[in-house]
Amino acid sequence: MRGADFAYITGMTDPIHIIGGGMAGSEAAWQAAEAGARVVLHEMRPERETHAHRTEGLAELVCSNSFRSDDHETNAVGLLHHEMREAGSLIMRMADAHSLPAGGALAVDRDGFSNAVTEALAAHPNVTLERGEVAGLPPADWRNVVVATGPLTSPALAEAIAALTGTDSLAFFDAIAPIVHADSIDLSKAWFQSRYDKGETEEERTAYLNCPLTREQYEAFIDALLAAPKTEFKDWEKDTPYFEGCLPVEVMAERGRETLRFGPLKPVGLTNPHDPQTKPHAIVQLRRENALGTLMNLVGFQTKMTYGAQAGVLRTIPGLENAEFARLGGIHRNTFINSPVLLDGTMRLKADPRLRFAGQITGVEGYVESAAMGLLAGRFAAAEARGEAPRVPPSDTSHGALLNHITGGAEAETFQPMNANFGLFPPLDDTVRKGRRGKKDRQRAYTDRAKAAWADWLDERRKAA
Repeated sequence: MRGADFAYITGMTDPIHIIGGGMAGSEAAWQAAEAGARVVLHEMRPERETHAHRTEGLAELVCSNSFRSDDHETNAVGLLHHEMREAGSLIMRMADAHSLPAGGALAVDRDGFSNAVTEALAAHPNVTLERGEVAGLPPADWRNVVVATGPLTSPALAEAIAALTGTDSLAFFDAIAPIVHADSIDLSKAWFQSRYDKGETEEERTAYLNCPLTREQYEAFIDALLAAPKTEFKDWEKDTPYFEGCLPVEVMAERGRETLRFGPLKPVGLTNPHDPQTKPHAIVQLRRENALGTLMNLVGFQTKMTYGAQAGVLRTIPGLENAEFARLGGIHRNTFINSPVLLDGTMRLKADPRLRFAGQITGVEGYVESAAMGLLAGRFAAAEARGEAPRVPPSDTSHGALLNHITGGAEAETFQPMNANFGLFPPLDDTVRKGRRGKKDRQRAYTDRAKAAWADWLDERRKAA
């Protein structure tokens, strides 16, 4: 059932209003529209810009172009990919269509991906795209709303939500990594190789470009990094914490001179073909940013260094001495709500149940996690439009584990953004756990259980529809 047939059969003409055309909002709109609901997708760009976006496209990726691990057997994020694909995810379909070599990860050509998502939603007969800011709370006659405004929620809407809930919004800083023109990198010093040669094809096994540093070069880089001028925060931003999973590179360096060597610059799983006998002290990796391979993203190099300082510091890295930058790094303030206190089990705001939240604003972290919560929100909203009670997925699925975490599983007093991980899943049955002795075996036990539970949940939803 789609479009007019849905409205005629159910006798309901009210559309589902989805505010925000990012990862979560785009996926929510697609899922609701595919379920037969009429959807109005509100995106404020280009009428109101943000300090992080650069286009008016839907599902624009403003930070990394990586969806992280695509391993659905031993990784919770890869499992989330699997579950979304099984549920007909638009985000995953377009990510697969515009994927780039990235070893065992799923990276995408960000422009091709965003354009494809925008075109698919614009062409859907059940979706109306409206450009313009929803300033403040939605009108009272919008009875089924998904707020998916993400970390860059407009101030007017954020203030209205805070006033309605009676609590202050939580917030953290998120940093953006620089992008380098590939032809400006010195390949006499750098080489292509994924860690441990991971990947099924030669293209995957050579998905990363590596720049080696000796001990002296590493120490000089750390000195330059620490000495470089940084972005100054405004008074109202100064107490905002960072998200631990996306720390600026200089913040990691401030925690100890060896921190980066055990993080994004770890020198393991790689052999320098220019000098195979010498083990690098540290290695900087770059990953393809677009399908043509003309742009490279500095992996893990989110930064708050000022624009004037960045190029000079980064050009101290061997191979990047003459690097030309397509985009310098930046930093922006992300906002999320205290979901365990404010939301019910289907992400509706307890203070106003016509409002449902999805994506990063709920306190999940990562592109895929945001889109996954959009997937659920769209399905939940469509079920309500049909007059049905939404059915939540089991907590032993990756979707269900994340949903459970943000809607009550987390400690409200210490609530922080969370990625998908097996620590959110219910423990394995004792019998299963004892039979899986190694770490990989236990991880496969989690994913096997989750896949079966997710398939059952999808079957129940299909039968109900």
